Amino acid sequence: MFQHDPKEPVGTWESMAEDTHGPFVTGRLVPGVPRSDALKRLIENGALDGLSIGFRTLKASRRDGDRLLYEIDLYEVSIVTFPMMEEARIASPPRTGPTLRA
Repeated sequence: MFQHDPKEPVGTWESMAEDTHGPFVTGRLVPGVPRSDALKRLIENGALDGLSIGFRTLKASRRDGDRLLYEIDLYEVSIVTFPMMEEARIASPPRTGPTLRA
């Protein structure tokens, strides 16, 4: 989705994994969708690179004012203008296809 808007689907996520740094997803924008085509151009030109997840917390705790997430139910991953986590970024621009890595 774009900006977590369920009326703005823009592509599909093809794989999801997690490493010691956090989640890692690979996906592609759907060609011919006007918003997808615009996002592809913005991403290719470095004007947009944020990612954000929508989830429901299943298991968490608090420590020193921080919320620690142990288990979540992931609903979606969105391309966003301002990600909550600074490092949640598209790692490479779309190629023919296009493919996004985050």
